[in-house]
Amino acid sequence: MRTGLLLAALWLLLLFTMTDAQKLRKPDGGIRRMKRRRDGHGQAGVRLGRVKALRSRQAPRGPGVSVQSDLLVLGSYRDAPEMHSSYNVLPGKTGQCAYQGMTMFDQAVWSPGPCVTCLCTGGRVVCDRQACPITPCRLPLAPAAAGECCPVCPDSDPDLSLEFSGDSPAPRNRDDDRHHSVITTPTLTREEIQRIVWLEEEERMEEEERLKKKEEARRRKKEEKQRKIAEEEKRRRREEEEERRKKQEEEERRKKQEEEERRKKQEEELRRRKMEEEKRRKEENEAWEREKKLREEILREEEEEEVWLRGDVFQMLPKEEEPVEPDLFPAPIPRPPAVTEDDEVKVEEEDKEEVEKGGLPPGCELSDVTLTCDNAKLTYFPPLFMPQLKSLSLEGNDISGIPAEAFNGIPNLEWINLKKNKLTSASVDQKAFRSLKMLKRLYLDGNLLEVVPANLPASLQELKINENRLQRIHGNSLQGLASLVILELEGNLLSEANVDPEAFTPLGHLCYLRLGRNHFRSIPQGLPASLLELYLENNLIEEIPAGVFNGSQNLNVLSLRHNRLEETRIAPLAWIHHRNLESMDLSYNRLYLVPSYLPKSLVHLVLVGNRIERIPGFVLAHLEPGLEYLYLSYNKLDGEAIEPESFFGAYHSMLELCLDHNQLQAVPSGINEMTNLHFLRLNDNRIRSVPEEGICDPERTGDSTLVAVRLENNLIDPLKLSPSAFSCVRSSSSVVLKPQKRK
Repeated sequence: MRTGLLLAALWLLLLFTMTDAQKLRKPDGGIRRMKRRRDGHGQAGVRLGRVKALRSRQAPRGPGVSVQSDLLVLGSYRDAPEMHSSYNVLPGKTGQCAYQGMTMFDQAVWSPGPCVTCLCTGGRVVCDRQACPITPCRLPLAPAAAGECCPVCPDSDPDLSLEFSGDSPAPRNRDDDRHHSVITTPTLTREEIQRIVWLEEEERMEEEERLKKKEEARRRKKEEKQRKIAEEEKRRRREEEEERRKKQEEEERRKKQEEEERRKKQEEELRRRKMEEEKRRKEENEAWEREKKLREEILREEEEEEVWLRGDVFQMLPKEEEPVEPDLFPAPIPRPPAVTEDDEVKVEEEDKEEVEKGGLPPGCELSDVTLTCDNAKLTYFPPLFMPQLKSLSLEGNDISGIPAEAFNGIPNLEWINLKKNKLTSASVDQKAFRSLKMLKRLYLDGNLLEVVPANLPASLQELKINENRLQRIHGNSLQGLASLVILELEGNLLSEANVDPEAFTPLGHLCYLRLGRNHFRSIPQGLPASLLELYLENNLIEEIPAGVFNGSQNLNVLSLRHNRLEETRIAPLAWIHHRNLESMDLSYNRLYLVPSYLPKSLVHLVLVGNRIERIPGFVLAHLEPGLEYLYLSYNKLDGEAIEPESFFGAYHSMLELCLDHNQLQAVPSGINEMTNLHFLRLNDNRIRSVPEEGICDPERTGDSTLVAVRLENNLIDPLKLSPSAFSCVRSSSSVVLKPQKRK
């Protein structure tokens, strides 16, 4: 009978399942996916607590049954170990399930065996087996009866058996059974299984959501930490960069400040030197003006006297024309007045139109075979077609370049003057002068040239490139100029370091070389053997080594004015054996004595503006035929500076002797023995008297040669002079005694 009842209940359950299938679907038409959570042993199952919670809502309460919260607890089984139900999941098709050869529709529920309930959901079969509690019995357990799920305790009491089997709705109350209450556990229904599955799915989804949030929080925390680290690193780098930039700016500011201070010091030093030089010039100019006035007065008194001409080749310059100490840079180049770009374009177009019509450029004059365009404000080289032209002067213009075809229309030029223009080495074409086969003189002074122009014609005899910016003379810069006689390179940036020793070798006929106002510290090497005159004024020369002039035995004139020479830095064999060196200018150096070992052939010796304190004895004795002109003005000669033998060897050759502007206290001895002396200057000293035999020898017979004697600006009392003191002077008016200094 129990079996029939169970089958009837199962059939009704299937009917209810098909009726309520739509109630179990989600709003979007899909069936909610259900998963089971695995228990501690790794199998999917429903916790017994949930089963008890569900059972607690349906199970009748009887004796011995207690309800705590939502769990159903049997008093007699409180200490018994708990049994877990489990689900066996079988694979199936999507939407339908295959079970033991049968096809079950989705949401179908059936019971394949006692105490087992299965569900088809989403193509899977979910079965639940009821777990039997461990029942303590006084006797061994009897197997489950037909239709029952769990074994029962064999007992003689039929009421107890009935109570355990669940046939009676309520157990009987008996005093001896109050500790052994029994309740039956019905089989789970489909709704209960679905509800359990949904609860498990919700818990799983909540757990996944919680884990996802936790993982997201952990990820955000990690990203925030990394962001903070990156920001900290970026801030640190920015601070380091800012600190490095500040240090660099501070260093640059410090360097600029030091450079500014150094520049100010240099400007102050230059200003001080300029002021001192201006003061010195002013004093010299005043002295020279006074001397000039006195000289004019003497000349007026000697209108009928014969004019005597000095014979020195240097032609001593007035003091106001004396050059100053050498600077480190050449003198500035004068520039013509600035004009605007529009004016230049307009003038250039007008000039070109005028020349193209066959006329001359504005400001030019043509005289026979000479064309002069000096200071005509030309900004370009004028295109000319005058084959007969011999001389062309373009001095003082703004010409900045010479094209290759500039001289095609004037090929017979012999002299070109391009002084004071704006020519640069880059703007002068290398083929510009090649066609001038008859060119003899080329003047390029006062331009901006850095090197000697290339391809100069071989016919050239005179080349002047003074006051430019020459920085280098290569070995081939003067190649092909074998006919060159005069070369002037003054006022440039040349030194022994940038002038090739072989630069002057091609100049086989060079006689006249000027290298003044450069930066030479020693005599240039490789001077040609044909050289006759060498001018090295205003350089930085400190030493004359031996053998430096051995290759220039024909040298006749040497000028070393305004250098840094000392007598101890002149080698004994530097020039003593030269037989042709007759004129030497060593003015404005650092000499303390008249140099020894002077060239044997020396005739003219200029030592003006040194620091000479003494003339050693016999210093002129080796000169042949003898010194004729000796200029010792503006030195420091005093009362003990001149010995009786100082002029030995020059008594019969001396023609001019200048000892003015010193500190002499008496007329030097030996002057009265000079038989050919023409001109004597002793002015601006401290001489107090003139002995009767100090200048003229009374025992000398024959015509006197002395023409002029200067003794002004001393401490002489003219009233105390002997009438015969100047008896050898040709004219008494040639003796200058006024004015004199006060004692």
